[in-house]
Amino acid sequence: MSRFYFDSGDASSDDDVDTLPYPAPLQRSDFLAPHFEPSEYLSSLRNRHQTLEDLRSELRARSQLLSKELLDLVNANYTDFLSLGQSLKSGDERIEEVRVGLLGFRKEVESLRAKVVEREGEVAKCVDQRVEVRRKIAVGRALVDYDERLKLLEERLMVATGGKHAVDDSDESEDDEDDEEEGGYSLGIARLRKHVLQYRLILQIEKEIGEHPFLAAQAPRIMKVRNTMLLDLSTELQQAKAAGEPGKGRVVKILGLYADMDANAEAVKVIKEMKKS
Repeated sequence: MSRFYFDSGDASSDDDVDTLPYPAPLQRSDFLAPHFEPSEYLSSLRNRHQTLEDLRSELRARSQLLSKELLDLVNANYTDFLSLGQSLKSGDERIEEVRVGLLGFRKEVESLRAKVVEREGEVAKCVDQRVEVRRKIAVGRALVDYDERLKLLEERLMVATGGKHAVDDSDESEDDEDDEEEGGYSLGIARLRKHVLQYRLILQIEKEIGEHPFLAAQAPRIMKVRNTMLLDLSTELQQAKAAGEPGKGRVVKILGLYADMDANAEAVKVIKEMKKS
């Protein structure tokens, strides 16, 4: 073991040197640090009071000890080292086996992906068909409603019997104050207003449905209903105008019904013909 190194030129007796403590041996754990740096480790030894030659000797001894330990380890596990070499020689075959297995797995994944995409397309198609069926059901219900309302309006207007109106219970029970003042008028304002409202509802349903063969086939019925209603409004307008001052309020209400039917031009035409006569 090395002793303390004295830099002073003053010689000391051997008895004095032997009484000084020796530096502690280098710890094995110092070299096992995760981030071991030789330069930093040597810098940390500046306070050991040890000569450089003694430090070199100690490090050299440490290196020889490690080499001997490594050799002993190899000798003790010689058989295992040989079997490791043999397994490495046959490693290419195992790698090929793994590669073939991975290729097979990849093919299976692609096959499953194709099936998923196919099934996704089928589901999307079924959803589209369901939406289309629901749309057609809604259109069918709207067409039934359209036909029922048109039939009801035709019955009220008695279109098939030449325009002679039938008075139903609802008309009699729902007459408002306008009908209480009906003198010799053939129809009441309330009844005409209900006819116009029903006509507008029919047109609204037709607009919501859009183009449809059934609606196109009903065009003559709609035209006949419209003409009958315009004839009724024309008759009522002429009677109200003929009543003079008492009929002015009734004239305004009838003109409002013309406007609800988008038939202002027909109202103007009737008034002009009345002025000529």
